[in-house]
Amino acid sequence: MRVKYSPRRERRKKLKKLTKGYFGSKHKLYRTMKIQVMKSLMYAYRDRKQRKRDFRRLWITRINIAARQFGLKYSKFMEGLRKAGINLDRKILADLAVNNPKEFEALVNKAKEALEVA
Repeated sequence: MRVKYSPRRERRKKLKKLTKGYFGSKHKLYRTMKIQVMKSLMYAYRDRKQRKRDFRRLWITRINIAARQFGLKYSKFMEGLRKAGINLDRKILADLAVNNPKEFEALVNKAKEALEVA
């Protein structure tokens, strides 16, 4: 009588599925497969956090460049927006800076006015 269900085989099949596309022994040999999957999951966890940092950095850079074109530093621009009562997040501001320079210029002008008043 042959074995139809093997927990060991099922575990290995599950691991094999996770290593699809890996190069060389990392998708062939069980021991290296296991190590690589653990590393990959660690990288995935770390980089989910890092992606958020990277995007925020990119948005701030784009806003800074666009604001400087209209004669205002990033920090002063953000302070002016806060004083003007405009609550837009950096993602939206960066998108405006890249795709709608006229609307972004209007925001810069409002920030300048708010800075002058205060």
